[in-house]
Amino acid sequence: MDWKTQLKADPIDWLLASVSPSIRYFTRRDILDQKPGNPQLDNEKEQIPQVGYVPALLGLMEASEYHKTFSRYYVYKYKGLVWSLLTLAELGAARTPAVEEYAEYLFEHAQERTDGGFAMHSCKAGGGRNTEVIPCLTGNLVYSLSRLGYQDDPRLRKALSYLVHFLVFNDGEEVEPQVPPYNRYEECWGKHTCHMAVVKSLKAFAAVDPSLWDVELKTTLDKAVEFVLIHHIHKRSHNLSRNTKPGWLNFGFPLMYQTDVLEILDILTSLGVKDERMEEALAVVKAKQQDNGRWRVENTYASDRLLIPMGTKGEESEWVTLRALRVLKRYHQI
Repeated sequence: MDWKTQLKADPIDWLLASVSPSIRYFTRRDILDQKPGNPQLDNEKEQIPQVGYVPALLGLMEASEYHKTFSRYYVYKYKGLVWSLLTLAELGAARTPAVEEYAEYLFEHAQERTDGGFAMHSCKAGGGRNTEVIPCLTGNLVYSLSRLGYQDDPRLRKALSYLVHFLVFNDGEEVEPQVPPYNRYEECWGKHTCHMAVVKSLKAFAAVDPSLWDVELKTTLDKAVEFVLIHHIHKRSHNLSRNTKPGWLNFGFPLMYQTDVLEILDILTSLGVKDERMEEALAVVKAKQQDNGRWRVENTYASDRLLIPMGTKGEESEWVTLRALRVLKRYHQI
């Protein structure tokens, strides 16, 4: 099947005319299937650190005033170091000396020393507080640092191992209680496992090259996929007539610790998942397409609060459109 039959119109030329080299790069790579070595693709990649949002954000992060905020790396929403690195990773930024400085700060001050998860605050003895390690933050940082060139770093592998060994999948019955000290936050580890924690962990797993997956990671990944699928992406698993969270039907980019239907489908299709339980969510995506083939941004709660705000609510969004095209292309070609 030609996946483009799912479109009301073709927005690819619009994306390729973007002022953002990140949009042009991902469009060529993910939609046009251009490979490394293609002059057009390589040129767009070279432009990402030179033009537009990425160098502008990195420039603001170099300021001494910004460095004073490092200790609030997580709670300074959404200007803190965690969120800025996540944004850079989403936009395809490369590992640079500046990025290494920021990554090293988080490894040193946010990563819990024993099991490797990332915490909301540092402790006086060094590393992250073990009682404040949370799975969505750990998933986001594993994703970000993987995309920024740290896949082979043993500290990154340790954080990945934390997700593999401590992520739980309770769905209304506490059959798999979390162990101390990671049982502090009921909203993360309660009878209903935090859906965002599962999504961000899946996002982390998908960012790691499959050649680095071991049996335990693959087992956890499969459990996470099934957890999402029994919810039909955005439904309540025990009552599929109700949405888990209505806000997930409003698309945005980037989403920080939150998620939406489109991001979840993007993660699943990147893993090669195709399941009839995704069909309702796919229908939501298709219904939001405009007659010109583009999608609008509906949720700017996080993107409005970045160091450099990204997108205006209600406008046609290149990022949402790109993500929607990626989902439809993958799903209908699997």
